[in-house]
Amino acid sequence: MSELNEAARDRVYTRCANAVTAAGGKAEALFLARLVLLLFERVGDEHVCIQAIDAASHDLPEPSLSAARDVGQSPIA
Repeated sequence: MSELNEAARDRVYTRCANAVTAAGGKAEALFLARLVLLLFERVGDEHVCIQAIDAASHDLPEPSLSAARDVGQSPIA
């Protein structure tokens, strides 16, 4: 499987971030689930997909202050 170079990764990340924003808060989870399923189908390898799920769920960072403001939450509890 080929890897994205840094410039391509930045372009794909920006496109994905814009699409998540366009989906809006209520449809964000559905959009992301659909995107992941489409990508898993392209990968076509269950083991690789499971490894990606495990890697993504490991050591998730705390949301940033800007992310808290974006979803209408107070950044300070």
